[in-house]
Amino acid sequence: MQKLKSGDEVIVIAGKNKGERGKLMKVLTNGRVMVEGINMVKKHVRPNPNEQ
Repeated sequence: MQKLKSGDEVIVIAGKNKGERGKLMKVLTNGRVMVEGINMVKKHVRPNPNEQ
């Protein structure tokens, strides 16, 4: 098996984005990876007055 590193071109093999290609952004410690443009989700968080 070949080692993956940031910047490599990868193909998604499972899920709703199966077959799509993208550039590898980050390899996570739990064996997952972040691929540029694949399944990007924005999470809206309400401002917290205690964190300012």
